[in-house]
Amino acid sequence: MGKVSIGLRGWRFEEDDLFTADGNWRPVMEIPEGPRQRLLRLQIAIGKPCDACYLIHGEEEKRRCNEAAIVYGEPLDEVLLCDDHEADFLYWFRERGGSDLTGEETFRDAFHEWFDDGGRAPEGYGGLDHVEAAPDDLPDLPDPEELYDLDEELLEDDRADFDGVVAGADDGDEDAVDGVDDAADAAASEGEDEDGDDTDGDDFELDLDREYPT
Repeated sequence: MGKVSIGLRGWRFEEDDLFTADGNWRPVMEIPEGPRQRLLRLQIAIGKPCDACYLIHGEEEKRRCNEAAIVYGEPLDEVLLCDDHEADFLYWFRERGGSDLTGEETFRDAFHEWFDDGGRAPEGYGGLDHVEAAPDDLPDLPDPEELYDLDEELLEDDRADFDGVVAGADDGDEDAVDGVDDAADAAASEGEDEDGDDTDGDDFELDLDREYPT
């Protein structure tokens, strides 16, 4: 078995840590602590705005942020990035001392300060190559309810959320933003059976992605 990324690129998991020989998920408590903590934190990180976008646009204009596609750092101090801002993070990590802070509690704050002060990668600075191989062959994520009682701190949601707005919307995209409430209402109606019970939502998609930057 090789390595896999789940939901977001960046964090990589050894397949042997997560899956049995039959290709099914291991019981959660059999997953080593490090990978288990990342799985927990992914429940919060997936679907959030890119940190760099949020620093640019702020809370009032967060609908203009791109949704995060990449995660670097460690749980509770992770940096979430869109494709457009990954190069800025990699430049900071490789060339501006970010690697010296790996594993430190100041990791995320240090990148935020550098970026907020105008730090950017030079034009044309390269990111990491992305290779995807048979993501559909991997099983779905375990039921989130299996994870929720393991570590409440990792599931504390202190990150900005889109709150129903359309990720990446421009100021002129009012129709798209207005349509979110209608879509949410429709989804809520479809998510209940005749007895009023909620049906299960879609699981996160798995993909094979990239290594942590070195």
